[in-house]
Amino acid sequence: MEAVEEDPIPLSALQHAVYCLRQAALIHLERAWAENRFTAEGAVLHEVSDKGGARRARGVRRVHALPLACKRLNLAGKADLVEFHPGSDGEIPYPVEYKRGRPKLHRADEVQLCAQGLCLEEMTGRPVPEGAIFYAETKRRTVVPFDASLRAETEDAARAMTEVLASGITPPPTPHRSRCRACSLLDLCRPDAVARPVRAWRERMIGRALAERP
Repeated sequence: MEAVEEDPIPLSALQHAVYCLRQAALIHLERAWAENRFTAEGAVLHEVSDKGGARRARGVRRVHALPLACKRLNLAGKADLVEFHPGSDGEIPYPVEYKRGRPKLHRADEVQLCAQGLCLEEMTGRPVPEGAIFYAETKRRTVVPFDASLRAETEDAARAMTEVLASGITPPPTPHRSRCRACSLLDLCRPDAVARPVRAWRERMIGRALAERP
C-alpha cells in the first residue's frame, strides 16, 4: 500500500504558529479568516512582490515570488524576494520578507524568514547564513542571522504545525492581551469566552487535589 503524502505546510503557517498556535489552527485547519486594517495593509505591501519576475542590479540577481519547498520539514510557499549575491564559488541566496509595521518583540517574522532560508538551503545545496525583513513603517531592512537558536525555533514551529494538522484539533486559547487585540480573528476565536471554562475546570481540579492531600 503506497504512503499518502501529506499536503505541505505553508511557510506563513509558521509565522502564525509562533504568534499563536490557536490562530494558526483556525487559519490552516479550520480555514477561518477575517480581514482587519493590519492584514489589509500587509496585502497591499505584497502586491508588487507577488507579481514575480527577476532582474539584476549591481551584480545581484533579484527574484520576486520565488516558489520554495523543504521536503525535510514538509514546507512550501513563496519568498517575497530572494537576492542571489555573487560569491567566490557561486551565488549565495539571501531571502527578504516584506512586513507592515515595525520589528516586534516576538520572533514570528524571523521564524517565517528562517524557514525560507532552510528551503533555499535544501533547494540549492548552499548555506544560507542570514536574510532580512523590510518593515514598511521604518522603511528599513532588519538583518536576521539564521543562528542555531532561530533554526531550532523554526523547526519546533514546523513540528507543532505538523502535530496540529495531523490531530485535526484546534488548541485552546492562551489569551495574550496585545496579540489578541491585534489579531484579525479575535471575534472568531473569542479567547476569553473559550478560556474561562478551561481556567475554571483547572482551578477545580487543583482545589480537589489539594483537598485530597493527607
